[in-house]
Amino acid sequence: MKLFKIFKLSMPLLSFALLWCVAPQANAALLVGSRNNNSVLQYDEETGKFIDTFIPPGSGGLNLTVGFAVGSDNNYYLSNLAGGSIERYNGQSGDFIDSFVPKNSGGLKLPQDLAFGPDGNLYVAGTNLITNTVLRYDGKTGAFIDTFISSDKIDPAAPFSLTFGPDHNIYLNSAITGSIKRYDGNTGAFIDNFARSKPGSVPGSLTFGPDSNLYVADFKTNDIARYNGKTGEFIDFFVTSNSGGLSGPVKQTFGSDGNLYVSSILTNNVLRYNGKTGAFIDTFVPAGSGGLGKPRFLYFTKDAIAVPESRTGLALLAFAATLSVGKVMGSFQKRCN
Repeated sequence: MKLFKIFKLSMPLLSFALLWCVAPQANAALLVGSRNNNSVLQYDEETGKFIDTFIPPGSGGLNLTVGFAVGSDNNYYLSNLAGGSIERYNGQSGDFIDSFVPKNSGGLKLPQDLAFGPDGNLYVAGTNLITNTVLRYDGKTGAFIDTFISSDKIDPAAPFSLTFGPDHNIYLNSAITGSIKRYDGNTGAFIDNFARSKPGSVPGSLTFGPDSNLYVADFKTNDIARYNGKTGEFIDFFVTSNSGGLSGPVKQTFGSDGNLYVSSILTNNVLRYNGKTGAFIDTFVPAGSGGLGKPRFLYFTKDAIAVPESRTGLALLAFAATLSVGKVMGSFQKRCN
């Protein structure tokens, strides 16, 4: 009888334990911007397997997502190209928070790339097809501060990628002249043409690697060039043309495993390359996986993101298990009496 009472009292604890065991554990993930359906998809950072849709299609009015940045609040900021605004989303749930930079704020047109600077403010590269600018916004409120880099200092149709270097200066690509321009990170003043791509190329995404060198994706020649991060001198084609089927590289980023991941927009997949040699490893995210349509930005989450599941289903499973135990113990009690 005493044994039965112990089991009876322990059943709620058993339910809790079962619920914890069957509940999906949080995982770090690769987030991929999917242009065609205006969403952000989530993939396992180790296997590339599709997990879920992290930001649903069109959430917050998202239309043609291009740029991505993480704020000091650990929330995610996405450029809404067609909407002409910057949208903010919860970094854990993917829920829409607000239009952090409203449409047309400070003259913003067709926002491309964006980055938070060392001063904590948000810098946005935008173009209206006639003039191009880098605009600065308050990193906490989204209020317009100023035109940090004016259009007369930027080549036509140039600012498709913006990044801060290890020297805290701003680097912009120039799709027209094939050059990488550097600007003072404090004043916005033009410093120099930091690097120049080979003739006929269209330099796109800019990424400083773990080796502090600059990696530049070329949309036209389908390669990733590497430049000395201090001098701008060309080193090599880290990923050679069409390696692994690369076609239309849009964004490259280094993963926690030290390898390089590239969104290949014309083949609709994400490719992985050896982070030391540039050799092709595999197709990390297959074409169309999870509804992927024209991958744009890539981001490896630093912290775990909870995998959503039906809590009702989990609770029912735990209840059913507990009920089964209760029936067994009821039979046991009858035999003992």
